[in-house]
Amino acid sequence: QVQLVESGGGLVPPGGSLGLSCAASGSTFSIYAMRWYRQAPGKQRELVAVIITSGGSTNYADSVKGRFTISRDNAKNTFYLQMNSLKPEDTAVYYCNVVLNTSRQYWGQGTQVTVSS
Repeated sequence: QVQLVESGGGLVPPGGSLGLSCAASGSTFSIYAMRWYRQAPGKQRELVAVIITSGGSTNYADSVKGRFTISRDNAKNTFYLQMNSLKPEDTAVYYCNVVLNTSRQYWGQGTQVTVSS
């Protein structure tokens, strides 16, 4: 069992920056991958970024490459999403997600990110 608590999010003007955090507790030793998803109104949830716990390799959706950075702090059992050069189309509810080495997944509660002037 893993519990995830997200923080961050809010309203930011186009071109601005915002950071999200996701703190994990519970069976964190079995986390294989940490991921950020987002879901805009009327759209399907999409994978934004992923980081593998062992080794730290990352991957990003094409729409955010070069603007978003996923990172993790294993000592704090926390991972992050730094979002720069934000665009209105980045507006969505952002969810953190972890995948265990058993393939079981857990989700955070979601946090709203709104990019608007």
